[in-house]
Amino acid sequence: QVLLTESGGRLVQSGGSLRLSCLASTPTFSSLAVAWFRQAPGKEREFVSAISWSGRELFYSDSVKGRFTISRDNAKETVYLQMNRLEPEDTANYLCAAVLGGSLNLDKPFIKYDYWGQGTQVIVSS
Repeated sequence: QVLLTESGGRLVQSGGSLRLSCLASTPTFSSLAVAWFRQAPGKEREFVSAISWSGRELFYSDSVKGRFTISRDNAKETVYLQMNRLEPEDTANYLCAAVLGGSLNLDKPFIKYDYWGQGTQVIVSS
């Protein structure tokens, strides 16, 4: 069983920055690919970013590329999402998800993430 816990979300002004954390309480963390998704009220859940189990492959949606950076610290069993130049359109509940052994196509809809957190709320004011 993999327990994912997100943190770091809060209210921030447009143009500001936040760093989200996804803590994965599992001894198999180094074998997990981890992704961030977000869901705004009344909208479908959308892919934001992902990092492979090795950390070598990184994926970003077009809407966040160049503004967000994903990274992982295996010693802390944590994946981070550094979000810069935030916009009101980034307002959403941000969830992390994980799958064992993933490295390719982590941004594709056919990838089934087996473990999900509850999310952390990000609100960007204009």
